Amino acid sequence: MMNYFKMAYRNLGRHRRRTFLSTLALAMGTALLMFIAAFFQGEMRSSMETTLRLNTGHLQVKNANYDPDKLSVAWEYLIENPEQVAAQIEALGQVQSATPRLLASGIVSASDESVGVQIMGIVPDSSANDPYRDGLVSGDFLTADDREGIVIGYPLAESLGLNVGDQLNLLVNTSEGNVDEQKFTVRGIFSTGTTSYDKGVVFLPLAKAQSFSGATNHASMIFILLKDREQADVVAAAIQGEGYKVETWRELNELLVLVNDFSNAYLTIINLIILGVTATVIVNTLLMSVFERTREIGILSAIGMKGRQIIALFLAEATLLALSGITFGSLIGWALSAYFSKVGVYFGDLGMSKDMLLNDRIYTELTLDSAINLIVTAFIITIIASLYPARMASRMEPVEALHGAQ
Repeated sequence: MMNYFKMAYRNLGRHRRRTFLSTLALAMGTALLMFIAAFFQGEMRSSMETTLRLNTGHLQVKNANYDPDKLSVAWEYLIENPEQVAAQIEALGQVQSATPRLLASGIVSASDESVGVQIMGIVPDSSANDPYRDGLVSGDFLTADDREGIVIGYPLAESLGLNVGDQLNLLVNTSEGNVDEQKFTVRGIFSTGTTSYDKGVVFLPLAKAQSFSGATNHASMIFILLKDREQADVVAAAIQGEGYKVETWRELNELLVLVNDFSNAYLTIINLIILGVTATVIVNTLLMSVFERTREIGILSAIGMKGRQIIALFLAEATLLALSGITFGSLIGWALSAYFSKVGVYFGDLGMSKDMLLNDRIYTELTLDSAINLIVTAFIITIIASLYPARMASRMEPVEALHGAQ
């Protein structure tokens, strides 16, 4: 076997430029595949984590009649005594945090500018609000007894020219179907790194939001984060109750879950296209080698080398090309993935809907399983692609090969 590899090494060395270009093509293909896999995985992980953390949580408990598209604060659509309900849920061992939230539609106006927003009444001390608390770019977060303070997103503050300490007017649709307006002072400005979300939501303390909207002692939902999101069905079964609707993160994010499930299929198609192009380069290299070495193949056949031995020789050449190209490409792909896992790829506001939130900057994530699968797949496809020129060489008749080479 070692003799085949020695001969293959010498044969590849005859045309170093062509061998180098073929190796480079395979390396670039492997590196590109590895980076694309890391980007897809990072994108889907980021989208899932961001959507769960900011928008849906792992579970939501709502009034059975509540319609999230209407953001109604009428009492018949809300949960009564929400803090008591949240405390009972938070006592469950699998629950990390359970907190009431009141959602209402409103309009923020400052100077001559007005923007439609979602008003969210929150319990400021809840750990579920850490993304906003930790994301403060200026000012302070809300306190439970603050009756005039509001926290807004950085994109909204920038578009309205607001800073910490400035005042704004906030209009809200009340539980009685009327419109109320009050002045609030900007206590803090936050950024979660998701522009599409930050520009459309403002925060008030729950008690203030309830009195402002007329939803007294009611909330739109109980927002729940779990220690392990895979326990969502178990926890949901434990808190089912009459008049309540419990939804898991899978039910709340059907589109995102579907896209996530199909992402592997998209990635497989992309892999096959890139590897197909790369395999074509390898086939072309070996075919050129067959045509240039017709006389040599004829001599080898004439002195007794069998067809399977000629195939083994060409497969040895393909193996050396594959090992060198894939190794070099894997190192490049790993380096690119590691670099962009730190600095990210900036896209800005992609204008995604609330059903699928994406950070402005996507960080790549390359898993060991993905890397190994890509390396093995690239190697196998390279070897399979080399079978055609190898079989062509093995089927040459000695006399015809020697005659054709003259």
